[in-house]
Amino acid sequence: MIEVKKITDQKDLKTFVKFPFTLYKDCKYWVPPLINDELETLSQEKNPVFKNAEAHYFLAYKNNKVVGRIAAIVNHLEINEQGKKKMRFGWLDMIDDLEVTKALLEEVNKIGRSHNLEYVEGPVGFSNMEKAGILTMGYEELNTMITWYHYPYYAEHFQKLGFEKQATWVEYRMQIPAEMKEKVKKFSAIIKKRYELEVIRFKSKKEIIPYVDDMFGLLNNTYNSLQTFVPIQQYQIDYYKEKYFNFIHPDYITCIKDSDGKLIAFSVVMPSFSKALKKANGKLFPFGWYHLLQAQKKNDTAAFYLIGIDPEYQGKGVTAIIFAEMQQLFNNKGIKEVETNPELAENTAVQLLWKDYDPQQHKERSTFRKDL
Repeated sequence: MIEVKKITDQKDLKTFVKFPFTLYKDCKYWVPPLINDELETLSQEKNPVFKNAEAHYFLAYKNNKVVGRIAAIVNHLEINEQGKKKMRFGWLDMIDDLEVTKALLEEVNKIGRSHNLEYVEGPVGFSNMEKAGILTMGYEELNTMITWYHYPYYAEHFQKLGFEKQATWVEYRMQIPAEMKEKVKKFSAIIKKRYELEVIRFKSKKEIIPYVDDMFGLLNNTYNSLQTFVPIQQYQIDYYKEKYFNFIHPDYITCIKDSDGKLIAFSVVMPSFSKALKKANGKLFPFGWYHLLQAQKKNDTAAFYLIGIDPEYQGKGVTAIIFAEMQQLFNNKGIKEVETNPELAENTAVQLLWKDYDPQQHKERSTFRKDL
């Protein structure tokens, strides 16, 4: 018999966060999150997203053993301001038992019906700045620190339960040439001169802070036409700034301003932390911090995390400037391979950015939807 219990205390929340560590303990491709970061993200006291959202967490038990988990999420901004009558769910993990998946999702359905919502979709986070999608391709690839890993049976369960794919993201891998392509170098110089643009280089994290709000503003403007878009609120910007700032190295950020000093484009790249997080196994202490520090200092793999371009400059070759800067950085740092952040399959404009680097798709993930 399967029993689903709603989490009511911190002890159960820790059980919720730690369940995947048991489920994936023998999986060499699963990259564990930092436990304390997960607890903070899910905390209604610590995460400001709860100013406009609510969440309910559930654990599934079978024979008195935890066999699954799920978060039921209501994003009031999405519902009231965008008119999307969507019930979200995320942090879904379970054993290969269809009845467990069904029981967990039914708890989400109940909450969705109580709010008069029209459909459920997931897995997603609280907003479009968080992890999303069930892995449907790339089961023999390490996930990045901003994506979930899943066994193949997850997608099979959704199909058997009558869910349909909603949004699909693709991810690419690229090999970085030892020298910058001449046409990228020339085109970058032409675009800089034509539009009177200047690259901003940072020597310290402190120098980056004045530009962070403008970066998120560009993200809102860059992606506001995509189906999963929910505007990023200022309190979320402040939260993300604090949460992820320690992972960012100033060398890996490229900003471009116009002749008036206005930020018109940026990109954030990070050394890959996947192998380091695997060694840390969810904890910064006693040695997790060391593995992360080493990954930041010495790494041959990087990941594109964010890229934003003012709509006024989209399609005008500004990406050539970003790539010229990144290419130089990669060669200086010994980076030989780069992974892209998940990109919506219909976002061909972003995918075209990588065309000169012979990108190879190696992962795919989708959210699944069902009417209530």
